[in-house]
Amino acid sequence: METLQVANELFMPQVRRLIADGHTVHMPVRGRSMRPFIDEKRDTVILKAIDKPHMYDAVLAENTPDHYVLHRIIAIDGDNITLQGDGNLRGVEHCTPKDILGVVEYYVYPRGKVHASRLRFLTVCWRYLRPIRRYILFLFKLCGR
Repeated sequence: METLQVANELFMPQVRRLIADGHTVHMPVRGRSMRPFIDEKRDTVILKAIDKPHMYDAVLAENTPDHYVLHRIIAIDGDNITLQGDGNLRGVEHCTPKDILGVVEYYVYPRGKVHASRLRFLTVCWRYLRPIRRYILFLFKLCGR
């Protein structure tokens, strides 16, 4: 099966429009910053509109002009939202609610679809495992995941 790659400058405005019009968007994931919950070339997410951002939501956001990230909300202070990839140990991004294109409603894995709410407990636990995440991520890498 061939894969069609579309530049973000063309793709993301369409994603924004579709979500704003009330549609859900199935989007393949690129990058490894959301490991272990999402991995590139393996997983897809289904995004929907977001009414109000909540802690631990995975969101697609435009954190700088024409630069988009799918990361988890780790702090909310008024209109200042801090994002971090699950697989990132240090780096964070910042955005505002208007910069968020959508929230992950479903994670689509090779074995099936999982509603985001079913992983909430695991994502919260993962956040608190931050001191040892480096070692857990290394084990994932060794196992080929």
